[in-house]
Amino acid sequence: MEISTAEKGSPGQEQQAAGVGILLQIMMLVLSFVVGHVLRRHKFYYLPEASASLLIGLIVGGLANISDTETSIRAWFNFHEEFFFLFLLPPIILYPLHFQAPKPFFSNFGAIVTFAILGTFIASVVTGVLVYIGGLMYLMYRLPFVECLMFGALISATDPVTVLSIFQELGTDMNLYALVFGESVLNDAMAISLYRTMSLVRSNDPSGQNFFMVIVRFLETFVGSMSAGVGVGFTSALLFKYAGLDIDNLQNLECCLFVLFPYFSYMLAEGLGLSGIVSILFTGIVMKHYTYSNLSGNSQRFVSGFFHLISSLAETFIFIYMGFDIAMEKHSWSHLGFILFSILFIAVARAANVFSCAYLVNLVRPAHRQIPLKHQKALCYSGLRGAMAFALALQSVHDLQEGHGQIIFTATTAIVVLTVLLIGGSTGTMLEALQVVGDGHDARLGGEVFEGTNGYVPTACDEDGTSGSRLRMKLREFHKTAASFSELDRNYLTPFFTSQNGDDDEEDDPMPSSRRGGFHGRY
Repeated sequence: MEISTAEKGSPGQEQQAAGVGILLQIMMLVLSFVVGHVLRRHKFYYLPEASASLLIGLIVGGLANISDTETSIRAWFNFHEEFFFLFLLPPIILYPLHFQAPKPFFSNFGAIVTFAILGTFIASVVTGVLVYIGGLMYLMYRLPFVECLMFGALISATDPVTVLSIFQELGTDMNLYALVFGESVLNDAMAISLYRTMSLVRSNDPSGQNFFMVIVRFLETFVGSMSAGVGVGFTSALLFKYAGLDIDNLQNLECCLFVLFPYFSYMLAEGLGLSGIVSILFTGIVMKHYTYSNLSGNSQRFVSGFFHLISSLAETFIFIYMGFDIAMEKHSWSHLGFILFSILFIAVARAANVFSCAYLVNLVRPAHRQIPLKHQKALCYSGLRGAMAFALALQSVHDLQEGHGQIIFTATTAIVVLTVLLIGGSTGTMLEALQVVGDGHDARLGGEVFEGTNGYVPTACDEDGTSGSRLRMKLREFHKTAASFSELDRNYLTPFFTSQNGDDDEEDDPMPSSRRGGFHGRY
């Protein structure tokens, strides 16, 4: 969102103002990292690092509001949502793919896709329909149906940065961590695709009557973006396998190319009118699984550290700016009912998402691999809203007519603050109440737990022998298909696209126990 600037002065004054703005942002970043380190060192989980960064932005924005420098500070923080989508979001998407332990992530990949794709769709539709019904019943401000679905899509983007960092600190089960992490990464891509699809539908069919066009638009965007991302990823794997770049004097070139390929995928998709986030996500997945093992050891360490660095800076800056914007921008607080009922509807949609998807996943899995109820509750609680929802809400101010976009932006801002501060601060208490602290966390360095069960370790779940429905049979057939793909990958794809057997890097690249100086909890 473009912030109005003061009257332009001489070029020297503009350069000085820009320098002061950059200095202020650097000072807040440094303060956020220092405060985050102190909080982690003293294990003060009631104020996570993300919350601390948000509060720093709030304090600076509040001080600016009561001083005479408000106009100047607005000029210093001239933030555009395009800057977020083009420069801040890609490293946030890419970094987790290089630090999540591969075995728990890929062994739970079917469940992750179910929660992220089907679950996000369910949450978006349930939220949109409930908001529309609430408007019809005069419980809240009434929005057109398509705009309600747009709000449902953007607010369904989860960003459990705070929750994941506390998961790692307290030693939570790695399967639960993999589910929360994987859902958050794929969920961002799904939410963006749904939002942009509904935005296109609104511009072409404001009444939203043509449901078939909605499905076609979404599949066109999502499948096209996924295909572009997978294609670029496989191309990079072949290049690094046969170009012979893993020698000492070419390591700089090797690292540069590895970093540029995901951005090439992102810009290619955007240039084709598709979703760059979906494209870069699948490029990252393919490059982690195939291309990464073709790198030399030094290059692997460098690219991991590079994505770690820029991701930490990007996420910290985003939370600082969110706090700053909340204090500085004008919001439609007059529609308090819209905010309150939206929070209630989002909680209902999150529950519908998690429990319905967990039910489908457990239909397929044997008893010893089913997702326990306590993990389902933790998943439900982990649905914080953050940077992605905030950025899409910023975009909605321009996409929707004046007034409607501002209402959605205000509601989203309030929801982000409440979830980050309240849910993030109470995560430790929640984990202890659900008794998932220290639940199998030591399995992260050893592959034996996942090789035997290919997922959840044996639990005390009772198998439901009464369910012999057609749905269960079809899901089991799909599960067999997925297993066949795993065999195809192990026997043909991995040998073709990598110079190794594909297992060595997973064994030798465990998730680091202390992986950053920033605040985000993805690794």
